[in-house]
Amino acid sequence: MARTENSVTFLRSDYQESAFSIKSVKLDIALNPAKTIVVNRMMVSKKLVGVNSTLVLNGQEQELVSVRINDEPYRGYELTPETLTLHDLPDEFELSITSTCAPDKNTSLMGLYISNGNFFTQCEAEGFRKITYFLDRPDVMATYQVTLRALKTDFPVLLSNGNLIKEEELGNGWHAAVWEDPFPKPSYLFALVAGKLTAIERVIKSQSGKDKLLQVWVEAKDLEKTEHAMESLIASIRWDEKRYGLELDLDRFMIVAVGDFNMGAMENKGLNIFNTKFVLANPETATDVDYANVESVVAHEYFHNWTGNRVTCRDWFQLSLKEGLTVFRDQEFSADQMGSDSGKAVKRIEDVRLLRQVQFPEDAGPMAHPIRPDSYQEINNFYTVTVYEKGAEIVRMQQTLLGQDGFRKGMDLYFKRHDGQAVTCDDFVAAMADANHKDLEQFKRWYSQAGTPRVHVKESFDGNTYQVHFTQSCAATPGQDKKLPFHIPLLYKLIGTDQVGQENLFELRDEKQTLTFKGLSKKPTLSINRHFSAPIILDFEQSEEELLTLLREDDDAFNRWESAQKLFIQAILNNRDLDPALIEALRSVLNDEKLDAAFKDLVFTLPAESYLYEQVDVIDPQLIHQSRRKVRSQLALNLQGEWLKTYQKNSSTESYKADAISAGKRSLKNLSLNMLLDSQHEASQKLALEQYQSANNMTDRYGALSAMVQNASGYAKECLDHFHQYFESDALVIDKWFGLQASRQPELNNPSSVLAHVIQLRQHPDFHIKNPNRARSLIHAFCMNNPGAFHQPDGKSYQFWAQQVVELNEINPQVAARLARALNRWKQFSPSYQNHMKSALKFVSEHKNLSSDVAEVINKALNS
Repeated sequence: MARTENSVTFLRSDYQESAFSIKSVKLDIALNPAKTIVVNRMMVSKKLVGVNSTLVLNGQEQELVSVRINDEPYRGYELTPETLTLHDLPDEFELSITSTCAPDKNTSLMGLYISNGNFFTQCEAEGFRKITYFLDRPDVMATYQVTLRALKTDFPVLLSNGNLIKEEELGNGWHAAVWEDPFPKPSYLFALVAGKLTAIERVIKSQSGKDKLLQVWVEAKDLEKTEHAMESLIASIRWDEKRYGLELDLDRFMIVAVGDFNMGAMENKGLNIFNTKFVLANPETATDVDYANVESVVAHEYFHNWTGNRVTCRDWFQLSLKEGLTVFRDQEFSADQMGSDSGKAVKRIEDVRLLRQVQFPEDAGPMAHPIRPDSYQEINNFYTVTVYEKGAEIVRMQQTLLGQDGFRKGMDLYFKRHDGQAVTCDDFVAAMADANHKDLEQFKRWYSQAGTPRVHVKESFDGNTYQVHFTQSCAATPGQDKKLPFHIPLLYKLIGTDQVGQENLFELRDEKQTLTFKGLSKKPTLSINRHFSAPIILDFEQSEEELLTLLREDDDAFNRWESAQKLFIQAILNNRDLDPALIEALRSVLNDEKLDAAFKDLVFTLPAESYLYEQVDVIDPQLIHQSRRKVRSQLALNLQGEWLKTYQKNSSTESYKADAISAGKRSLKNLSLNMLLDSQHEASQKLALEQYQSANNMTDRYGALSAMVQNASGYAKECLDHFHQYFESDALVIDKWFGLQASRQPELNNPSSVLAHVIQLRQHPDFHIKNPNRARSLIHAFCMNNPGAFHQPDGKSYQFWAQQVVELNEINPQVAARLARALNRWKQFSPSYQNHMKSALKFVSEHKNLSSDVAEVINKALNS
């Protein structure tokens, strides 16, 4: 491994198998917030018998009490703040280590920690070493038996991985529970939970007829918000049985919700621990988006039971092996839950919007990396949209190339070969290739090359022969100056000719290739990269007439949406008014009875500012922001009558339903309300207030409140105050309250008003920076999700950002490192912004106690 100024760089090429294996682990954990005692008994063996290997165990923030080998004291160890090293070991032995840790002082929320008086763990990627000394790496897999002991009055519920095999009273108010996980797992999948919790339960029969106990554990006050999570879990189990023939393998499966959590959720074997944000939902407190997110994240973590747990990663460089594959699986599940082809298209569009808004900029910035990186300094920084969302796209391309049946054959072979193993991305692709007799060697470049490929398309037509000329390229990324051609699957269809065919697949493999069609009487309109079949930047200049043809006639809903996006981008970046023909085409979309409401909503959702930044060489954020606002106002004003009709048509007094059709109607209705306020329709202010006051669900209440806040309604402050007072005891709703104010668009005559308000809210008694959800709801929402307010010419927002990064760095380095990415692309901005950004980056870089998580992000930004 190579050393840098601030940290160690780990190289994929340096991977070496451990000289030791651990067959079984028995943990005895006496839980105490100030001093938890952990006794760890491991059956260890050398892989090469007779070789005098040294065993180096990982350990952090622990106090070592004793080490015993075969029940005899062992004192020949070396101890550092990071490792415990043992020498002169027998070929097979029982290693017993006793240590203590202090969960109540653990603000990093990695390892064992306290939240609201209860114990929780987070071990991925390297948190287990904060609980006990261990070979804390994903390729060391062992069976676990865990005994948890605690005061029963304080911690009546004791949970760990696997199946419950024993409970007992210990005297003096203490009790114990013994859990056994029969499946070998790496230490990152270990979990325990202890505290005052209650559960909703269901017993279902698996596909093979076995009874399975399902539980969702929460604090008692939240029990009535768990039904949707339970239904989502059952739906996920049924879908995985039907789609891939995969059953739940344990007697029970548990979900636990916690308010302090760095991630969305964690797939610990049989004991999934979730951020409350992705478990708790009822109509009064959760929006349609929240409901969809709960369903998606529950599915994601459950699907990990096979793609991540039963087959896991050899090393952390292979992270996308489990994450990209499982994101793809949860996307497919969510699409199937939509209930219609148009609903599936809506899901696909939403996934692509996220990829373009967040992953494309990452691919073009200083933190760019392949989905299987060759090196890292801090593994926590590689839980990225590249590994997850781009990883999912690369799995999806394999399904496109092989077909759904072929992909299933590849999955079957993957599990047959590797169940119970820690493997690599190459092993996954090999299973796909071998099961289908398909050469995917060139395709593997998607795993090793960073950056977003750019495909240039040029057409020619001579009255008979139509040709499409493709050229692919990929810009240099850190450490990779030259890229070899990718294997790119492009779905296409010709529209508007006398030889309109079916959708076809074109495999672009070379730097330059040409598609030729003969015998055409007129030039067709090309619908290319249908369904977003490849995660590329498509350079294809089509006329406004051709784009309008696609908007009106394309049977691929994705490309129909895409054509509108391209027309919006042209207007915004050229700072010009929308063409009347486009307005009329959009009017037709809004009035089309056959189109799904959710699809209409997405058609009128303008490209995000972060995505618009990727379309220019030098970013002037205020120019883009103001031009985008102008286009939105034109849509609002020119279609004002249609917005009122659409609002009225999609309004309903029926009881709340969380299904996709109802959610789509609410989404379109709230967009219409926003447009009416933007156009200053005379009835809009009263409509918004009435909707807020009479809403029977959070989607409509929050939709009305958001419309009032974003459009500076005179009723906004009154309703914000009421919202806070009414929901002050619900942390997740108060997160929405903070987030809405942090993400509002700036006043035209007072652009710094949002920053001033965020600084004021930073001092609010309900703001708690140690809670990741609350920090994200205010600080991240402003700095990372509100570019129009954040990127101001005076640079004061950047100073605010720097101060928050430094403060969070001392509390929770992972949360700080996410925030630190806000200025990654500073060199792409115009010089006046660059100077302020560089100053803020240097301020952070000069902080004396900078964590490795934050240091890596900041240093890569400054040195890019």
